[in-house]
Amino acid sequence: MPKILLVEDNEMNRDMLSRRLIRKGFEVVIAIDGAEGVAMAQRENPDLILMDMSLPVINGWEATQQIRASAQVKSVPIIALTAHAMSGDREKALQAGCDDYDTKPVELPRLLEKIDSLLKRTTTATTMP
Repeated sequence: MPKILLVEDNEMNRDMLSRRLIRKGFEVVIAIDGAEGVAMAQRENPDLILMDMSLPVINGWEATQQIRASAQVKSVPIIALTAHAMSGDREKALQAGCDDYDTKPVELPRLLEKIDSLLKRTTTATTMP
């Protein structure tokens, strides 16, 4: 069962998304701000991170950069989640170190495709000689 770290400060979004992911067979651990997200990424060793970009304490851009700077978790796939779907946001997320980008409100089938694709890519990379 893949473990997903959901870094999200909005309680309603956290609750809705975590319940839906659990129903799809994922283990979900939750952080409510960017600093906690960085700490939990290192402590929980997730298979994938869903990172809200508008977070308190440390925003998602900075949290992603800190995760990428940590040898222990730098290769964990990160999907940026944001309600601010402005021109250039996708590129900004990718430059910060995210592997993919999705907009809120979350369309679960689309997000699950992205999660599945990144988890398969990670599994393939780790099983190659």
